[in-house]
Amino acid sequence: MREEDLLDSQAKVKPDFKEFDFPIDFRFKLGTISNDFVATDANGRTLAYVRQKMFKLKEAIMVYAEDSKTNLLYKISADRIIDFNASYEFTDANGFVLGSVGRKGMRSLWKAQYEIFDTEKKQEYTIREENPWAKVFDVLLSEVPLLGIFTGYLFNPKYGIVNQNGETVARLSKEASFFGRKFKLVKLGELKDGDSERLLLALMMMMLLERRRG
Repeated sequence: MREEDLLDSQAKVKPDFKEFDFPIDFRFKLGTISNDFVATDANGRTLAYVRQKMFKLKEAIMVYAEDSKTNLLYKISADRIIDFNASYEFTDANGFVLGSVGRKGMRSLWKAQYEIFDTEKKQEYTIREENPWAKVFDVLLSEVPLLGIFTGYLFNPKYGIVNQNGETVARLSKEASFFGRKFKLVKLGELKDGDSERLLLALMMMMLLERRRG
């Protein structure tokens, strides 16, 4: 096969975050220290293999097309070492900025809240935790010997994605599972053209941050 044909065939199978079928399933890998997880769409198509780079002063997330980590699709990078009020910028494999997500520091101490921005730093969506008590009980029970492994079946937080009109357009839910390693994203309303890409990247970053918080 000619090199041109090989590159063309790779481009055809490369996932596109702009076009995918809801719902989206996220499954964290067991036995990895780097918080790896896989995203698949409604047809079972792998959208991304996400890896959190360890031992970095600033958060660094790599989003690949497959678990072999051959084709890099996106990077997510923090703008500071401490994640309190940090902003996380999305770039594609060529370094083009696609937008960002930021956590509202004081507001997120009790109930997680994040804001998604476009390339011009204009806010498009807000991610709001809908049932903060679920996380509280999840953290408390996880400290109890033996019972802790069942928290993923009892307390599962949900996060609503709200547009600038106050409409909830999507919801991310933690699914019942051992060790709380499954999440599902469902679409509830219309998304503007091109927003799906930023939305998915923002939620990937949020899941990593919220899992670390408990």
